[in-house]
Amino acid sequence: MADFDEIYEEEEDEERALEEQLLKYSPDPVVVRGSGHVTVFGLSNKFESEFPSSLTGKVAPEEFKASINRVNSCLKKNLPVNVRWLLCGCLCCCCTLGCSMWPVICLSKRTRRSIEKLLEWENNRLYHKLCLHWRLSKRKCETNNMMEYILSVQTFVKRKEC
Repeated sequence: MADFDEIYEEEEDEERALEEQLLKYSPDPVVVRGSGHVTVFGLSNKFESEFPSSLTGKVAPEEFKASINRVNSCLKKNLPVNVRWLLCGCLCCCCTLGCSMWPVICLSKRTRRSIEKLLEWENNRLYHKLCLHWRLSKRKCETNNMMEYILSVQTFVKRKEC
């Protein structure tokens, strides 16, 4: 007999299953790596704006560059504040027993969320119509064991128009 007091979230499970199924049949995502000279908790201060050749015919280079510029302007606005708090947190870390690092952790999380919201807006505005999906993802660096945030552009086939 089923438990009547349990809440099942079927819609989220169905959406997750559909997304996993779509990702199985889609090609590898296009990766846009950070190209800035400052990185705070894996998030670079700038992403490469060079148009990848694998997106030719899927999206206009101007639209791609405009999207990257929006993300970079968000980073340009938020990351200098994060760096200042990081330096202040490192200087005061011994006196505060590590509690001085909390502001920079929270600010970094807020920056990631603002970029994710920006990418969701971009997806809804244009890229879902082109059967593309932008995502901020975390992956291991190629050169060392550190983690970095990248922008991935995933191609998907969801509708007959795609």
